[in-house]
Amino acid sequence: MKIIHTDEIIKNVREMCIEANLSLTDDVKGRILNAEEKEESELGKRILGQLRENLEIAGDEQIPICQDTGMAVVFLDIGQNVHIEGMGIADAVNEGVRQGYRDGYLRKSVVGDPLLRENTKDNTPAIIHYNIVPGESMEITVAPKGFGSENMSRVIMLKPADGIEGVKQAVLETVKLAGPNACPPMVVGVGIGGDFEKCTLLAKKALTRNLNMPSPLPHIKELEEELLQDINSTGLGPGGLGGCITALGINIETYPTHIAGLPVAVNICCHVNRHVKRVL
Repeated sequence: MKIIHTDEIIKNVREMCIEANLSLTDDVKGRILNAEEKEESELGKRILGQLRENLEIAGDEQIPICQDTGMAVVFLDIGQNVHIEGMGIADAVNEGVRQGYRDGYLRKSVVGDPLLRENTKDNTPAIIHYNIVPGESMEITVAPKGFGSENMSRVIMLKPADGIEGVKQAVLETVKLAGPNACPPMVVGVGIGGDFEKCTLLAKKALTRNLNMPSPLPHIKELEEELLQDINSTGLGPGGLGGCITALGINIETYPTHIAGLPVAVNICCHVNRHVKRVL
């Protein structure tokens, strides 16, 4: 049995909140550079060049890539042979977020009540997803999510008869409705199956998968490739100002579902698709 003290969780979450907001993973950065080369629109190419320069400045000066430093979404894959000592695990994660957003001078964007709208002043509480897995380690994924793109996301409860064509239509319709509001070029996470809440979790988790790692399921890999081509054929382009690069990538996750349903969730992220993973 492995013992992990919550002090270690606090330390890592703190560092991960800062790291995620100052730099992107290599796969996302690579897609942005590749997009700049492939974009056919002169205006679109210029916008992508500005995004690249923005990433370089953020890295050189150690400042946030985007002024919206997001609501902290944290995935915890906890080995069933791990024993956690110290404070409650949710308290530890939130303390890490609190310290990270304070020490990293990151914008605090969370309000304590969705209707009264009073800022909590430390970007807590985080959204925490727990998953118990085999083993003696804990994988932490911190994925700060900005709400310009989050607000453009949807859940569509399709009928089984809608099939794969219904899924395609739901994804494309969501992207078109999002338009420039999602700050394209975007990354699209799609969840198919489960139930109302499971498909949304799948879509959120899909955004944290390496864009260079397609689905291991052949029919889903094919769907990812087809949808990316279809999205980039909409002409929306960088900044929503026209072009052939509307999305940098699309990841799809699936789960078994009920015979009477075909839930689909589309979670859109702007080009600042932030996530950091660590294993304790």
